[in-house]
Amino acid sequence: MRSGETEADPAAARSGVLLALAAVFAFSTSPVLVLWAAPLTAYQVTFVRLAVATTIVVVLGRLSRQPLLPARSDWGRFVLFGLVTSVHFFSYIASLTFTTIAHSLAIVYTAPIFVTLFSSWFLKEPVPWRKWIGIIVAVAGIGVLAGFEPRLDGRMLIGDGLALVSAITFGLYSVAGRSQRDRYGLFTYAGTVYGLAALWAAPLAALNLNLSVVTFRSVLAAFGAGLIPLGTGHTLYNAALRRTHATVVNLIATQEVTGGVLLGLLLVGQIPQVNEIVGIVITLLGIAMVLI
Repeated sequence: MRSGETEADPAAARSGVLLALAAVFAFSTSPVLVLWAAPLTAYQVTFVRLAVATTIVVVLGRLSRQPLLPARSDWGRFVLFGLVTSVHFFSYIASLTFTTIAHSLAIVYTAPIFVTLFSSWFLKEPVPWRKWIGIIVAVAGIGVLAGFEPRLDGRMLIGDGLALVSAITFGLYSVAGRSQRDRYGLFTYAGTVYGLAALWAAPLAALNLNLSVVTFRSVLAAFGAGLIPLGTGHTLYNAALRRTHATVVNLIATQEVTGGVLLGLLLVGQIPQVNEIVGIVITLLGIAMVLI
């Protein structure tokens, strides 16, 4: 069954919701783990995270007997997909060193807007009028998030810009995945893309690597960022898509913003401002309108 189809069995649908909720919990650990990975650079965390996730996906692919690699004729496009994926993860991870968890996650989760736009442009899929309204509402939410930010400065603007780059590249990555869904299984596609993305990040990760400042906690957090939110979270998310409607799963997934902000408050002491809470609520409302 494809990810966009709905399972007729109510028990399967309920299990899909539970899997999606578990995926959200795994996703929500991402910003805290990234911050704990300091003093590793964003390039180094990106490489470790993608390398760990690649290993997990390849093992799952072998267990499910999916091919390890795509056809040789498709390697050119997969190299490009890997570059886009690497930029997505790097820009997200880097954004957290410049801006708050609330800003980063809220902006990154505008990705469904770009998925909608890119699907229209590249896959010729129609965009209903209600989705355009949702896009406008989501953009207004980002305006509240940033426009009424008392701490806004050049550094935070850089972080917000990196989060926006992450959202745009995730939109491209998602459309790329949809374009290949009838050609390759999930693990073949994801394993190859994650592996190539890790290779793109490797040279920059090796640059200026100072082993004397690397701590056990930073390495453990970087591995955790690959194992929990990416390797485990994305696997649970895709399992949920095969059991219940994609819209339900995507709407549940947006609550990574809520979970990430709460864990940021509890574990790293990032207290969200009133404008951030209001902006997040408006943005999530707009994203929900885009997804439905």
